[in-house]
Amino acid sequence: MGSFWLEEEAPKLPANRLRGVPEVVVVGGGVTGCSCALTLAEAGVRVRLLEARAVASGASGRNGGFALRGGAMPYDAARRELGGELARHYWELTEQALARLSALAGDAFAHTGSLRLAADERERDELRAEYEALIEDGFAAEWVDDPPDPLDRLFHGAVVHPTDGSLQPARWVRRLAGLAAEAGAELRERERAESVEALGQAQVVVATDGYTGGLVPFLDQHVRPTRGQVLVTEPRDRMLYGRPHYSRHGFDYWQQLPDGRLVIGGRRDASLATEWTAVEETTPEIQRRIEALTEELVGARPRVTHRWAGVWGTSPDGRPLVGRVPGADRVWVAAGYSGHGNVIGFLAGDLVARAILGEAPPEPALFDPARLV
Repeated sequence: MGSFWLEEEAPKLPANRLRGVPEVVVVGGGVTGCSCALTLAEAGVRVRLLEARAVASGASGRNGGFALRGGAMPYDAARRELGGELARHYWELTEQALARLSALAGDAFAHTGSLRLAADERERDELRAEYEALIEDGFAAEWVDDPPDPLDRLFHGAVVHPTDGSLQPARWVRRLAGLAAEAGAELRERERAESVEALGQAQVVVATDGYTGGLVPFLDQHVRPTRGQVLVTEPRDRMLYGRPHYSRHGFDYWQQLPDGRLVIGGRRDASLATEWTAVEETTPEIQRRIEALTEELVGARPRVTHRWAGVWGTSPDGRPLVGRVPGADRVWVAAGYSGHGNVIGFLAGDLVARAILGEAPPEPALFDPARLV
């Protein structure tokens, strides 16, 4: 079985051909590459995007459909690690990206909010600390002492993040690719970049997240491929989870679609050694554990209609790598979203494009790949 999101028919993209050689070549046709190509094309840059398969065929079309603000670390941890000013700026950037995503995505996005749940008392204390930090710095959040039935028998409190939403991620990224093409970008699907040297003298943006593939050794060293597994059930009569839910620090996540289907994933911590991989294959052990979680949440094991795996990139410190690759003057990267690529990947593509355009945004203090050297 394949990704439920990718079954939707893809719109035909404009067949642009650049006049002259490209000034920038973007490698990767996911949310990051399409975001980067859109910003560059709107600025009049001759940009060519190469995608080895089809637009959105990687992690951008193989995730749980969550659109969340913030980074991979909780907000209170970000304040301790980065300082209050940088942490606040980071979260504000993601909220701005969410607002722009909402404006561009159309019916691929639903503004539902999200619910982060505490699986035990320790996680409840952690959620409470994050909630208090968010409120202190003026971010919208709501504390829930007693989650509603049936969550009350499984969880020990929750935080509502009102700005978040639900995505049909493949539809969204295909729409973003169409916007980039309409702005003048040349999109070449089923064309693999074999090496940076083969791309001529253009500036190169590597926007492949966990699919590093040996193109840039620096990324192979610092971005770790990470597999996430998901399944989708047949439609359910009762709507219980009409917005993104997640718990156990993101190791469990689920939502119901408008037709009642349950999209649910996670449980990779049951076999971390096997899930640090770039192989897009489901495994019986993880799938069984996701099915068991399904039974906990709905009281039965409904028929599974889809199973899939997607690969994202995890960075050593949980922050993305956005900027020039150290020691490579014409090579840029936007990757390493640590499981938060739907929003941060969209943001990162725009940020790296703006840096190429010479706008010198202040974000390198947060995301500069050179911090890992």
